[in-house]
Amino acid sequence: MPPTETHTGLVRRARKIDRILAETYPDARCELDFDTPFELLVVTVLSAQTTDRRVNAVRPTLFAAYPDPAAMAAAPREHLEQIVGPLGFFRAKTESLLKLSAALVERHDGQVPGRLDDLVTLPGVGRKTANVVLGNAFGVPGITVDTHFGRLARRLGWTEETDPVKAEHAVGALFHKRDWTMLSHHLIWHGRRRCHAKKPACGACPLARLCPSYGEGPTDPVAAAALVKTQGPA
Repeated sequence: MPPTETHTGLVRRARKIDRILAETYPDARCELDFDTPFELLVVTVLSAQTTDRRVNAVRPTLFAAYPDPAAMAAAPREHLEQIVGPLGFFRAKTESLLKLSAALVERHDGQVPGRLDDLVTLPGVGRKTANVVLGNAFGVPGITVDTHFGRLARRLGWTEETDPVKAEHAVGALFHKRDWTMLSHHLIWHGRRRCHAKKPACGACPLARLCPSYGEGPTDPVAAAALVKTQGPA
């Protein structure tokens, strides 16, 4: 937050930024493919330490073999490891899927619960994953503080918090609850396409006038334009 900015000014600037991002990325959405809450829960867990595109590539094979929690809980470990192998950390991820699926069967009759308090008790599910599922599968507003969201929230001067839960609450207080899920998509898309961690495309950013971190990356329009990606990382 700029030194002279009041809380009211911060709220106005934050909401204006979100409106600009909504215009810049009209197709912003969850970039993980899914058809059911269970699929979204699983692919979100699998997306740790890899990219959405790689997860999307293994998704058809995974759910053709194990379409629901009961089937996945009974999956042979070796076969599951083979399917998720391309994503890295396959042993840990296989263990998470087996425990998660078993918990859904044992505690929730094979259904993904639609409440944050229930989701975060499941093996391998934290607030970030829970908010992804709530916002995109159940229509319950949630803020997803991944690495992109956290980085941009700090660069934009919305919060100085590095703890994801504290950042979630600080940013959430600036927006109407109904806007939380799309806000998450807008920031994540912007972080993947323009506001990169090491070299943000400042000279090609629609937020330049509103961003206190303008200048961290190239400000020359041509140099910055070369950094803009048309989609998220591979």
